Amino acid sequence: MKLQILLLAGLLVASCCSAADILMITMGGTKSHKIPFWELAKGLVPRGHNITFLNGFPADFTLHGLQEVTPSGLVEYIRNYTNWDLLGARMRGDLPLSVWDVFRYPWQICDATLEDKETMDLLGRKFDLLILDGAFPECALGLVYRLGVPFMYINTVGFYTGTMALAGNPTPYSTTPVFYRPLTDDMNFLERVSNTVCRMVAETLLVPTMMMVQHMVRRHLGSDVPSIWELGRNVSFILQNGQATVTYPRPLLPNVAEIACIHCKPAVALPKDLEDFIAGAGESGFIYVSMGSSVKAANMPDHLRKLLIQTFARLPYRVLWKYEASPALLTDLPANVRIGRWLPQQDLLGHRKLRAFVTHGGLLSMFETVFHGVPVVTMPVFCDHDANAAKASTDGYALKVDLETLTTEKLVRAIHKVIHDPKYRKEAKRRQILLKDQRSTPLETAIYWTEYVIRHNGAYHLQSPARNLNFLQYYCIDQILFFLAVVYLMRALTRLYLSPKIVQLTKEKLH
Repeated sequence: MKLQILLLAGLLVASCCSAADILMITMGGTKSHKIPFWELAKGLVPRGHNITFLNGFPADFTLHGLQEVTPSGLVEYIRNYTNWDLLGARMRGDLPLSVWDVFRYPWQICDATLEDKETMDLLGRKFDLLILDGAFPECALGLVYRLGVPFMYINTVGFYTGTMALAGNPTPYSTTPVFYRPLTDDMNFLERVSNTVCRMVAETLLVPTMMMVQHMVRRHLGSDVPSIWELGRNVSFILQNGQATVTYPRPLLPNVAEIACIHCKPAVALPKDLEDFIAGAGESGFIYVSMGSSVKAANMPDHLRKLLIQTFARLPYRVLWKYEASPALLTDLPANVRIGRWLPQQDLLGHRKLRAFVTHGGLLSMFETVFHGVPVVTMPVFCDHDANAAKASTDGYALKVDLETLTTEKLVRAIHKVIHDPKYRKEAKRRQILLKDQRSTPLETAIYWTEYVIRHNGAYHLQSPARNLNFLQYYCIDQILFFLAVVYLMRALTRLYLSPKIVQLTKEKLH
């Protein structure tokens, strides 16, 4: 009888979050933002949940229970915005994105998304939970308000802590490096000064940007939508794309869980043509070169393409290069090099004959590097690439080269160093062990907390009142100012009233 009661209770608990309707939203401008959402969706669908996923990139596959909504306005805006020359700008020493480009993206993409009928049709449906991208979530917060349901974040950019700070998590300037600079959590005095200035400038520039986003949200969704800052503080839970092994140890509130490498998978057998190409290298092995999804190798300046080809020609290894163009366009490609528009990255990183990985330093690529225990050469381009490269270099499994001063000789030397100096592979393997030594997988953790929020109707009991404090209150600066004011007032009163009397008494005693 007791067993039956326990089974019934278990079924009741399970049923309270079964077949939940979940809306996921990312407005990230690169395809890599989709990947953590995809992985979570693929974990939730078999458990009976229905997923609707709004994003700016047409679906690559179909999965029963997963509906991707790609508003044409959003797709078109991202396509036009990302028609950039990131590699050329970095090599020239220019900013990859101008201040204006950074400023306009959040509110322009908000306008493009909310004016699309496909987006507005979602307001006519019922959802139990929204899961937003922690990068540019502000526009989607208007949809949260209109739908009236709890929401979570997946912080796809692991070193970005803005949404965590708004939820009350400690993110002190002294140990939290800004995500777009080559700093670590162990900074000297001048680095801390630089980090503080950068963060304060960024937070100042964010204010007018968010005011424009607020204007767009109210224009499309109604003037009664509250402040997006107020809405953002009410987040139920944050799935942080980080972990102490691959990002930094952080003090986290109960409504934050780390899920770095949610997309990582053991390597499987390669297609025969790739395996045959690698086998042709014998025991020398091969290196893999990829600039990820955000940096199109086919758009690189011609002098960089020639530099890379000259580098590969000097290597005693075969080279697999992710390059989004026809091989017929590369008439000077060496015999030891093979290119592909798409290559099975994790299967290559896990191959026993891989000697090194040459990459831009994107977050997911760096996670995969550690997961498969591979030494890496990084060539940071923009956004969080420098921060990712700084962390990997500090941890000892990566060597960074600068595109601004890159030469064939420097790149050849860097590749040989990470291959022949055993410390790089040793540190990669050590980090691999640390990353995998967890009591549950990142996907299991993400699924558990997603269903927990559904079961407990938002799990608002996990929220900290710290989220409602402003900067001065959070760091007790208002109290410090109060005590200083009290001390100043007491000193002033002493001078005004007591000092003359003390002087008078002193004179009387002398006479």
